[in-house]
Amino acid sequence: MTLRLLALPILAMVAVVAASNVLVQFAINDFLTWGAFTFPLAFLVTDLTNRRFGPARARRVVFVGFLIGAVLSIFLAGPRIGAASAVAFLAGQLLDIVIFDRMRRMAWWRAPLVSSVSASAVDTALFFSLAFVGTGVPWITLGIGDFGVKLAMAATLLIPYGALMRYVAPAPVQQPDNARS
Repeated sequence: MTLRLLALPILAMVAVVAASNVLVQFAINDFLTWGAFTFPLAFLVTDLTNRRFGPARARRVVFVGFLIGAVLSIFLAGPRIGAASAVAFLAGQLLDIVIFDRMRRMAWWRAPLVSSVSASAVDTALFFSLAFVGTGVPWITLGIGDFGVKLAMAATLLIPYGALMRYVAPAPVQQPDNARS
């Protein structure tokens, strides 16, 4: 039953990861690739899933999306990009879940913005260093450009997040096991 509930976010996550790993191979200019515009959608998917179903199910979406997305990325974008994406994706998305969950009761925009920005920094640093170091690709410049777009996208994606909040009811507050009678 849980996987059926999570089918839409899992499919969205896989599509975003696969598309981003193909698009990161196409430079727009000396400091930006097309993947910078698609990957931030992964944080929107994670944050909406976390809001609706809580952190445990959001982690499930990340893990399933990670497995399927990594395999697809290896075939679509090559082993190096696929592996770099898998490591960066897992680290960034799990960080996003933790930060979002800790901030979920604050102003509606804080949790998605702070979690996305923080996780984007980790994801960008890991991905570009693992995927492109030693290849002759200007990975530091591309990483800085990519992170700049991710910052702008984190702010821009607050618009659909805010609009979808009324349709994505929050998960009930879960108390630790030792707090229950």
